[in-house]
Amino acid sequence: MSTDDSGTPRIIQGGMGVAISSWPLARAVSRTGQLGVVSGTALEIVCARRLQQGDPGGHVRRALERFPLPGAAERILRTFYVPAGKAPAAGYRPVPRFTLNPANALRELTVAANFVEVFLAKENHDGLIGINYLRKIELPIPFACYGAMLAGVDHVLMGAGNPADLPLILSRLARHEPVSLPVRVQGATSADGDFAVHFDPRDLAIEDRPELRRPRFDAIVASVDLATGLAGDPATRPDGFVVEGYTAGGHNAPPRGPRRLDELGQPRYDDRDVVEPREMAGIGLPFWMAGSYGTPAGLARAVAGGAAGVQVGTAFALCRESGMDDDYKYRLLEQAARGQVDVRTDGRDSPTGFPFKVAQLAGTLSDEQVYADRQRVCDLGVLRSAYRKPDGTIGYRCPSEPTAVYERHGGRLANTVGRRCLCNALLATAGFAQQRPGGYREPAIVTTGVDYTAVRDLLARVPAGERTYTAQDVVTYLLGD
Repeated sequence: MSTDDSGTPRIIQGGMGVAISSWPLARAVSRTGQLGVVSGTALEIVCARRLQQGDPGGHVRRALERFPLPGAAERILRTFYVPAGKAPAAGYRPVPRFTLNPANALRELTVAANFVEVFLAKENHDGLIGINYLRKIELPIPFACYGAMLAGVDHVLMGAGNPADLPLILSRLARHEPVSLPVRVQGATSADGDFAVHFDPRDLAIEDRPELRRPRFDAIVASVDLATGLAGDPATRPDGFVVEGYTAGGHNAPPRGPRRLDELGQPRYDDRDVVEPREMAGIGLPFWMAGSYGTPAGLARAVAGGAAGVQVGTAFALCRESGMDDDYKYRLLEQAARGQVDVRTDGRDSPTGFPFKVAQLAGTLSDEQVYADRQRVCDLGVLRSAYRKPDGTIGYRCPSEPTAVYERHGGRLANTVGRRCLCNALLATAGFAQQRPGGYREPAIVTTGVDYTAVRDLLARVPAGERTYTAQDVVTYLLGD
C-alpha cells in the first residue's frame, strides 16, 4: 500500500518548522517512494547561516554551482561563506529583511536558497519532493516558489492562511511570467488601493531560461468549508488538499466556535474543528489527513474514508535525518519513551495570532523564566506584518519586537503579552542559534504534535545502542511492511 492506484504517495512527510524538514530528511523519505517535503520557511536565512558555519560537506556550494543565474553563486559566497566556519562566540551576519519591495540581493538569495534546498533533496534519485510554505509569511513567496521550481520541485504545499492565489502564481511562474501576490496591510482602507509584492522572473538575467514544469499544488486546510470554496473556482482550485487537525504540530487554525480556554490556558477545540475523511471525499480531489493520523491504524482509517493517505510530522521530526538539534531531539525521545511528553497549545506564543503547539522543555522558550530573561529584539523579521502609517506609507511591525518599538509602530501593548520570537527560536531549534554580545545565545522553541504513539512504537523497535530511528523506519512502520 505504498501508493494508491494512480501512483499517488500514501505518505506525505510534513514540512516542519525552520529547517527541521531539511533536505536530508526529505531526500530520505522520497527515496522510499513517498513524498519528502522540505520546509520553505526562512530558507534565505538558513542558507546564509549554513555557509557561515563553513558549509560542512560542501552541499550548499555544490548546489549553487548548478544555480542558473550567472554570478549569483559568487555574490552569495562572497557575502556569507566562512571557509572554516564562524567562531563559536561570533554572531551570524544578518540577512536583509523583506518589504513590499525587497532589495535585489535578497530576491536573488531567496531564489537561490530555495533552489539549493530542492536541488539537494532531489539529487541523484527520481523520487518526489515537495516544499512547504506559510501563506502568513507572504513577502518571500513569489521568489521562493520560483527558486524551488528552477530545481524541479514536484509539489508546493501551503497553509497558515488562505492560499487561493497560489495556483495562478505557479502557472505563471512556470512560464517565467510576472506575478503579483496580494499583501494585507493592517490599517489600510479601500482608498489606499491594493497592495502586493511583485516579481518578474525576467528581471533575473538567467541565460537559456529553462522550460519549467508546473508543480502540483496542495492546499493545507483545516475545514471542509475552505476546501470546498477553493475547489469550486477554477482560478483557486488546487491539485489536492492536506487536512490538518488541531492536534498537529506547529501553527493550528483557531477554534471555529467561541473563544474558550481550558485550565492550562489552551484554546478549547470541539467537534466543529474535526474533519472526517468522508466529508472531504465528496470534493473530488486527492487529500491527505494530518494530525493524529500518523500510525498504521490512522493511515487505514484515512484511506477507508476516501483519502489518498496521510501527512505525518512528529515521527519524522524526531528521526535521525531530521534537522532538529540533537539535544532537543534526544530529550524529547527520552520523554516519549517514559510517556512524559508535555505539548501545549498556546494562543499567544506566535506573533501570527495562530495557536501554536509548544513542547515543554527546560531551557527553551517554553520556560517562562527563559522567556522573561530574553531581551526582546526583532532582527530577522520573518513574521513581521505590513501596516499603514499615518502619512500613508507602509511600515512593518511584529508583536514580538521590543514593546516600545511596537507601540511606536502603532501597535497595541496588549498584543505583545506572551509573544515569543519564533524567528530566532525556531532557527535555534535547528542548530542556527544567534550568538549575542556578552555570551547570550538565543533560546530555542520546539513544536511537535500531541500524539506520540508512533514515536513510542518506533522506539520499541530501535536496536540496542541506538537513540532514534530512521525515516525509512517511519515509512516501513506506517505501511505495515
